Amino acid sequence: MTETVARADWAAWQSSWDRQQEWYLPDREERFRVMLDMVEALVGPEPKVLDLACGTGSISDRLLRRFPRAVSTGVDLDPALLTIARGTFEGESRAEFITADLTDPGWTSRLPHRQYDAVVTATALHWLRSEPLKRLYGEIAGVVRDGGVFLNADHMPDTSTPRINEAERAFRHARQEREKGAGVQDWQDWWRDVAADTVLAGPAIERFKIFGNPIDGDHSDGEVQSVAWHAEALRAAGFGEARAVWCSPTDAAVLGLK
Repeated sequence: MTETVARADWAAWQSSWDRQQEWYLPDREERFRVMLDMVEALVGPEPKVLDLACGTGSISDRLLRRFPRAVSTGVDLDPALLTIARGTFEGESRAEFITADLTDPGWTSRLPHRQYDAVVTATALHWLRSEPLKRLYGEIAGVVRDGGVFLNADHMPDTSTPRINEAERAFRHARQEREKGAGVQDWQDWWRDVAADTVLAGPAIERFKIFGNPIDGDHSDGEVQSVAWHAEALRAAGFGEARAVWCSPTDAAVLGLK
């Protein structure tokens, strides 16, 4: 009798993750490009990078394709997303993935390197409230080498422009409704597929225990702050310079230079 071993199409999972994320963030690739431009500009084309709250490894994938001599450490707590990341990068010596909780004060002790040229993260840290995020910025400063960089691309609204914000919100929601009608997956749809997959169902159950069930509309109780708040928090954490290097109507990428 031949045993049938369940296998996953990791490339297909990466693609479906990208499409689902782009439903929310149509300029997602642009922010990645700018982030990697800044990494190259400030620390060169052979960086040692910490991909923080890495998910499926989206940034690491683009990093290693752009910079053949780069290395990446991905850190996340989500068992399902890390399963996809590890499957995708299996056999890739330039990438490794660590399970760690960024709210655990000892998370940096799990890293394979004491310092990194760059720490990057995207659309993740809004899951944290402001005081834990300030503490995390201090911990990040401790693993960025002198002259190294930290880049956070995330939701950073400007509450001083309510009419602009309302017009953008209405435009965005109308686009999303059109795309949803054409079959594009949202967050809940994607997680339904994960939970139904033979390979990912187990890690998904573990994920639901940690974060709640996304099919029921889970999300964080985190807070979003302005670009100015992030820049000030990074300077207070020990970065010599900090400012936005990219923005959209709702999001921005803030860079801290150690």
